[in-house]
Amino acid sequence: MQLSSRPFAVGAVALVAVGVLSGCSAGGTTDSTPTATATRTVTATPSAPSSAPSLPAPSTSAGSSASGGDAGSGATGGRCATSDMTGSIEPGSGGAAGSVVVHLVLTNTGATSCTLQGWPGVSFVGGGDGAQIGAAATQDQASAHPTVTLAPGQAAVAPLKIGQAGNYSSADCGPRTPDGFRVYPPGSKQSLFVRDTSYQACADSSATLLSVEALVPSGQATS
Repeated sequence: MQLSSRPFAVGAVALVAVGVLSGCSAGGTTDSTPTATATRTVTATPSAPSSAPSLPAPSTSAGSSASGGDAGSGATGGRCATSDMTGSIEPGSGGAAGSVVVHLVLTNTGATSCTLQGWPGVSFVGGGDGAQIGAAATQDQASAHPTVTLAPGQAAVAPLKIGQAGNYSSADCGPRTPDGFRVYPPGSKQSLFVRDTSYQACADSSATLLSVEALVPSGQATS
């Protein structure tokens, strides 16, 4: 009987496979050790934001500088600077019953011509420290308000109506004797002090005593 050679061949192949596996595990040139993989967590660092664009500084309107100065100061034909003016009170038309009208006079003491236009701000002050007493003057908007050009030494006048404190009860007025007037030339944030103790003021701001017209050239006031 002839034996089949197939089992022999299968056995030989099996032996060869075992030998190869043995060689791998016994220090052969093939390294089956898995390569370690390092894991690193990276935290993203945000880039620094670019600087914001610089904005232009706000412009300063005329007459409203931080120092409170007057625009046009020292410029020929510009608005009269408060520092180049003096104020005074002169007789006016005399007024009517219960009030008197005087002239508030603003004189250019500077070295150049300048202009004034509009209504001055006026209030009583007292207490030796310039504290305002009562309400500021109302403005007679019906009065003429031309632009007045003042050469050095020239003056403009504003008729100022002063009511009598006696028109009000003592309780409604709170009568006080002022040291004088605080005067703001038109458009200015600086004031003048005009000393005059001839009148009574009312501390209660609801008792309005003062009313002022616009400035006009000296000699042209109608009241």
